Amino acid sequence: MSIVGAILVPHPPLILPEVGRGEEKIIEPTIQTYKQAANFVAHLHPETIVLSSPHSIMYTDYLHISPGTHAQGDMASFRAPNVQVECDYDQALSQRICDLAEENHLPAGYLGQRDPSLDHGTMVPLYFVKQKYPHFQLVRLGISGISLAEHYHIGLLIQQAAKELDRRIVYIASGDLSHKLKADGPYGFDSHGPIYDEKVMDVCRKTAFDELLTFDPLLLQKAAECGHRSFVIMAGALDRCQVEAHVLSHQDVTGVGYGVATFKVLGKDPKRNFLDQFESEEKKRIQAQRDAEDAYAALARKTVESYITHRTVPSIEGLPQDMLSQRAGVFCSIHKDGRLRGCIGTIGPTKENIAQEIIANAISAATQDPRFDAIRKEELNHLSYSVDVLSPPENITSSDQLDVHRYGVIVTQGHKRGLLLPNLDGVDTISQQIEIAKQKAGIWEDDPVELQRFEVVRHT
Repeated sequence: MSIVGAILVPHPPLILPEVGRGEEKIIEPTIQTYKQAANFVAHLHPETIVLSSPHSIMYTDYLHISPGTHAQGDMASFRAPNVQVECDYDQALSQRICDLAEENHLPAGYLGQRDPSLDHGTMVPLYFVKQKYPHFQLVRLGISGISLAEHYHIGLLIQQAAKELDRRIVYIASGDLSHKLKADGPYGFDSHGPIYDEKVMDVCRKTAFDELLTFDPLLLQKAAECGHRSFVIMAGALDRCQVEAHVLSHQDVTGVGYGVATFKVLGKDPKRNFLDQFESEEKKRIQAQRDAEDAYAALARKTVESYITHRTVPSIEGLPQDMLSQRAGVFCSIHKDGRLRGCIGTIGPTKENIAQEIIANAISAATQDPRFDAIRKEELNHLSYSVDVLSPPENITSSDQLDVHRYGVIVTQGHKRGLLLPNLDGVDTISQQIEIAKQKAGIWEDDPVELQRFEVVRHT
């Protein structure tokens, strides 16, 4: 057997009567459809439920899978300690998923366990399911800062592991939608919030899971979504499956989006190989970008490819004269699947020319950015590059002299210094720009700083 169905559900603690104490009635339609979704799971008789929760253990560069044979948790953090959920883990299935992740060079597995207790993103769905169908084992996953494509690939491996072990599984994608749906909600309003919710529910209606892979990262950020990566893993687990979908409800009365949908597997459909299609389009996009890249971006790319593959660097002979005769600070940025994969730079020149500056900083961005693991050889065909050449910093006396689209900013307090490049996605105001630069420097938000601005020429 393999996957026979899936459900997409939210996880507000409020939905439990022991927590809501009457307030849960404002989301009564969600409660009723949640019960329908639980009945749907029961009718499929899974041996194992695989569940992804955004509130399980989470790392930027690693997707955690819960180890062990048994877990439990309670809702004491939400004033309901008597609400307790426990379950047995399907250790054989989770171990096989870990093994497949390692074989496919995906950063996922048992490492990094901090708290074995079940989180509320797991307990809320199981609270409803166990009332209808208590006899199952569980595999629990978190989500991660790794790419959407990698989340989808992990879903594929879940399907493969279930087939190899002859498990009948149902996937539960636990996750709220946007948290920015109402001005009087707990997180306020952003116009991206309703847009995100409508797009996700439309994807569910059409079972157009390929679209989940191409959501604009800025939309995800602005909408303050919770469950997108959980939904993407579910989509991967349903890859190449003919799926019957029912969107049961969507509510936004609390300012947070709650969607409920069910997906029944009817058979196989080889045309729904969405990861293959996505990677094929990405390959074309990256090739088109490389065909159009200038000498600066090309040097950064060739440097990373040469260094990661052979620990050598390319020759600078034949490069444009300005790269060989001029000196400047340079930032090299590397992206993968639309997300930053490494960025290192110098505020001012440290090498004999711009070409040598690019070579040094490209290697550092690929191997020494503390936010990421070093780039691996198998990633090279999925990367895109940009190079920012900085003008000399200019002292300014007021933030009024900044423009987030034109100028980068340098903040200095004593020996602490932070820099932020201009024209970055998600940085819309001068105050944001300064705040982020302070965070990078380890400077408190209200502390005074000296300001400098600079311009860049961006090469792609």
